[in-house]
Amino acid sequence: MDLTYDNEQTIRQFLIDNKQDFEDQLLNEAKNVRDKIEEIQLIGNINLLYNAHKLVLFVVDEKEQEVVEFARQEGIAWAKYSLTLALKIEWVQAIRRTLWDFLYEYDKFSESISNREDFFQMESKVNDLVDKFLNGFFISYSSYKDELIEDQRKLVENLSVPIIPITSTISILPLIGSMDRYRANIIEEKVLLEIGNRRVQTLIMDLSGIAEMETEAMQLFMKLLDGISMMGCKAVITGLRPDIVRNMVNLNMEFGQKAETKGSLQQALDGYLKLNGNQINYNTLHDIQDEKTIPTDK
Repeated sequence: MDLTYDNEQTIRQFLIDNKQDFEDQLLNEAKNVRDKIEEIQLIGNINLLYNAHKLVLFVVDEKEQEVVEFARQEGIAWAKYSLTLALKIEWVQAIRRTLWDFLYEYDKFSESISNREDFFQMESKVNDLVDKFLNGFFISYSSYKDELIEDQRKLVENLSVPIIPITSTISILPLIGSMDRYRANIIEEKVLLEIGNRRVQTLIMDLSGIAEMETEAMQLFMKLLDGISMMGCKAVITGLRPDIVRNMVNLNMEFGQKAETKGSLQQALDGYLKLNGNQINYNTLHDIQDEKTIPTDK
């Protein structure tokens, strides 16, 4: 390397003056990342080379707080755009190796390290700060991902229990997909809460879109009907599939006084809205059926 050095130049200024050589060396070290630089900038607006210089200057200036904060920002950015962690690890390790190459070249010019103790002190400070950056990056990355997953889980849970008010006292719960224990528990929690909040007197649960219902989910569903009754609400079940009915019969399950059954959602709406002196616009019914296209599987 044909590096520039002025007498009594600081390591910081040495790195700035030899910025292009540093980049060339870094790109040679990080061969897998080299071909992804433009793609990463396009996806996440992340300038890897600029950030590499920023990190090494923080390190040589021993700015621990800035290193930790920069790691937090980088972790969020990489998590937000789902960038590959393997590339980040390779890139940071390449930065570490390149920085040590330049520290070595700087020492040859300046002869700043006079003994072994000085070297080990510098080695401890540099590697400790780079390690702090990696640690802070992964903590930030994981925290952001965890929060994102939790937000998505809550969104799916809300979408999986789409209680739709038809009148001030009648609501519909259209369900589709598979019903397992996890989802049955979510439905129980949301349904009882909504009945209390909206003072629902009649809840029509349409199961025509349920493809599969596990045995434990069936048992929990029966308990839900008890809860609905205890809340002073009447349950009406529509669209039971023959295979689900057969399984319930085999398990000696029956609704009894827990719920009324209707062959279809339309039949239930016809009966209950006329009974309450209301008329339904069947365009609204189609909109309700469209709600059942929402993916609700866990």
